Amino acid sequence: MSRVAKNPINIPENVEFNQIDNLIKVKGSKGELELEMSSSLSLNVNESIITVEYDENDQESIAIAGTTRSLINNMVIGVSEGFVKKLELIGVGYRAKASGKLLELTLGFSHPIKYQLPEEVEVETPSQTEVVLKSYNKQILGQVASEIRSYRPPEPYKGKGVRYSDEQVKRKEAKKAAGAG
Repeated sequence: MSRVAKNPINIPENVEFNQIDNLIKVKGSKGELELEMSSSLSLNVNESIITVEYDENDQESIAIAGTTRSLINNMVIGVSEGFVKKLELIGVGYRAKASGKLLELTLGFSHPIKYQLPEEVEVETPSQTEVVLKSYNKQILGQVASEIRSYRPPEPYKGKGVRYSDEQVKRKEAKKAAGAG
């Protein structure tokens, strides 16, 4: 029995939820999202509460029930509140500058990196070493943040690189020179 799938999903008043066969559409003030649900699952909608129902004898529906519940919940949160990811640039001369849907990064390479953001993602640079990404689609937001981080992931000796603001980088001790003995 899935513990995640048993949890109900609360739908705020400003969110519109529609289900046509296996296609789920969620619309809110931030945007609109769709999800193709597995045919082995069903949704029980009571006023503003949704529960995922599945066949406990079918292994596929047990396996996908919790994931489907989480995806629907993330859709509801995304279109009503939105998601935010913060990145920090740590290193001498590392800078970020946002202009529209283009993020220009200076990360110690011979050339600046120009990253074109998808339509769903907004970017802000409160300071030269901070990047704030906002979106209503959690999956695309995580993918964009991961791609930006992959240009210069944090290295373990000095901690330089692009990291998430809540990320802890395990530091290593530098190698000692062999002493003349």
